[in-house]
Amino acid sequence: MLKDQLFKITFSDHQEFTIHATLELDKNNEIFIGHFPGHPVLPGVCMLQMVKEVLEKTITKPLMLTKADQIKFLRLIDPAVDNPLQLAITYTPGEYNQIKVTASIIALKEICFKFKGTFLAT
Repeated sequence: MLKDQLFKITFSDHQEFTIHATLELDKNNEIFIGHFPGHPVLPGVCMLQMVKEVLEKTITKPLMLTKADQIKFLRLIDPAVDNPLQLAITYTPGEYNQIKVTASIIALKEICFKFKGTFLAT
């Protein structure tokens, strides 16, 4: 949905239920025109979608968010300044196709976004 349009994965490493990825934002994407004019900021919902899409690509299964225990937006992400982004995901497969996930997005060595929740592999 957003991959290859709003962001590209320029590096990805997957080892034992841990993913480290480098994401390059398209600072000219039309989403930044409306969010916000003259002061572009990556929407929070896009940060969560980026976590979902990178995890889906890695485990090669479609996912649906079923529970968000924690979502924290700690710092704004300006696509012209905070590029590239570092994404860290740790996940644990569970019963009934559930996948527990902890993730963070880092820009310029600062954590911008934290997530803890559960996805369902469909």
